[in-house]
Amino acid sequence: MKIYLLKDSVLSVMMLIVLIACAQDITAQDTTAQSATHDDMPVGFTDAGHPFIGKVDAPVTLEEWSDYLCPFCGRHFRQTVPALLDQYVRTGQLKLVFRDLPLEGLHPTAAVGHVATNCVGQQGAAAYWKMHDALFARQGEWNRLPDPSDFLAGVAEEFGADMQKYKACIAEGSIAAQVTASVEEGRGLGYNGTPSFRFLSTGSDKTYEMSGAHPLARFARYADALIAGEAPPEDPKPAPPELPLWAKAEGLAPDPERPGFTMAGDAYKGNPEAQVVVVEFNDFQCPACQKHTLEAQPVIDKELVDPGKVLWVDKQLPLRVHEHALVAAVAAECAGDQQQYWQMHGRLHADSEQWANENADAALLALAEDLELDMQKFRGCFESRQGLERVVKDLYDAQGLITRAPTFVIIHEGRGTTTGPLPGDQFVKLLTGRLQAAEASAKQEQSATADSED
Repeated sequence: MKIYLLKDSVLSVMMLIVLIACAQDITAQDTTAQSATHDDMPVGFTDAGHPFIGKVDAPVTLEEWSDYLCPFCGRHFRQTVPALLDQYVRTGQLKLVFRDLPLEGLHPTAAVGHVATNCVGQQGAAAYWKMHDALFARQGEWNRLPDPSDFLAGVAEEFGADMQKYKACIAEGSIAAQVTASVEEGRGLGYNGTPSFRFLSTGSDKTYEMSGAHPLARFARYADALIAGEAPPEDPKPAPPELPLWAKAEGLAPDPERPGFTMAGDAYKGNPEAQVVVVEFNDFQCPACQKHTLEAQPVIDKELVDPGKVLWVDKQLPLRVHEHALVAAVAAECAGDQQQYWQMHGRLHADSEQWANENADAALLALAEDLELDMQKFRGCFESRQGLERVVKDLYDAQGLITRAPTFVIIHEGRGTTTGPLPGDQFVKLLTGRLQAAEASAKQEQSATADSED
């Protein structure tokens, strides 16, 4: 019996030694994970898997919803982030969490960069932040590449990423789905532009939001108040910027001498008295414009335009990369002279494969005949400068403001905001929110008027 007891004791001791060793190994691994740094600041991933930089238990968290190819996001990275990191993150007062919000309609290849960065992040939080910084710092090197995959892989390799794992991650596809889910979450929170920000403080469910690239002082007002356990002071409401004629009430009014067009010369449908207006900058040879017209627009028309809740306006933005888009825009304008702008608009998008070729002029004339237009009048417009001058005017209107198609300018309460294409249901949700805000403002004004009369 003593011999067996001895054996059992020896086995027990050996098992204890193994368990202790395993525990030490696990502790070492945890310590290593927790001690990852980037530029001498702690980095890691939240419980939900989002990358952060700063102390994990910092009293204030700042979420940045961003797009690697957004020029305003790039400006924020260059001008404001360094000071934020030095004054708030390094001191342990703030943790910065980066969220993916690539705007496909405005920056079609940005999502590829977000996927690449997250794939690098699978090899460690420090690797993630190196890739993150590089993509913003080198934005000008890849923002015009039709396919930036090779460039992104080269950047990852420069930082010593395991390229076999990186390529496997890219090919597997789950990270792409993760980025898409992040975009949908951001849209659900109402973020339609980048950069957008959300402040959160420990022990409170309340959030404070900010949109656009701003100087450090504005971030500091929020951060300092939350660090002190106080609510941030409300920002003074800025005066709305001066809108161009095509977006002002006088420019959006119906032209009595040209039915179906505004005084600014743009085709419209819906209710001219609607409180919310959408101005679409459209290219008839643009795949994203086609997808919007054929898939999203019918949903928007049914829910909001046809019932008279929203005014929808169309402006021409034929891009240089689309060889035949200019002449198609002229055809639409000339069809508008016969009150068939929207019929031509729909056919141009639905039948683009038939007319977008070296015989575009003849194909567009045939399309006009198919719509039973007065061909003498149509030819007179189409073959002269008349229609072309209207398109050129739209190009001038877009200059310095709009660079991609489709871009949608949403106007209400004297302000304009832009968005890229969205699925029909999401667009309806966005516009419904604007309508509700406009209705609430109208009620407040009525109440204030009634009070003043009393």
